[in-house]
Amino acid sequence: MLVRRTILGSLLTLTSGAAAFAQFTGPSVQGAPSTVADALNLRVGTYVTLEGNIIAHLRGEYFQFSDGNAQIRVEIPAATFGGRQVGPQTRVRIMGEVDQSNAGRYIWVKSLNLL
Repeated sequence: MLVRRTILGSLLTLTSGAAAFAQFTGPSVQGAPSTVADALNLRVGTYVTLEGNIIAHLRGEYFQFSDGNAQIRVEIPAATFGGRQVGPQTRVRIMGEVDQSNAGRYIWVKSLNLL
């Protein structure tokens, strides 16, 4: 009987802690709203939020993104698209990390939302 109460008490403690964490309302690492021009000059590893359009597919998971003033290459994994159809006229908000390769700066997209 005592063992059951201990196990039940432990389970309740674990689940109540998970619920509190799920309701976190503090700051996140999504990055401040930015422009493509800003992103091209930010330090690698900086998180950014950009709004604009995915205007072309380059290869694999790489696309060309434009905020209407400048363009940057973005890497968007298929899972990030989540099965949604996105065309050049679809306005999106992307959140990701500034990265660098031999081909230059790009954004590694972690989140994509349709606007």
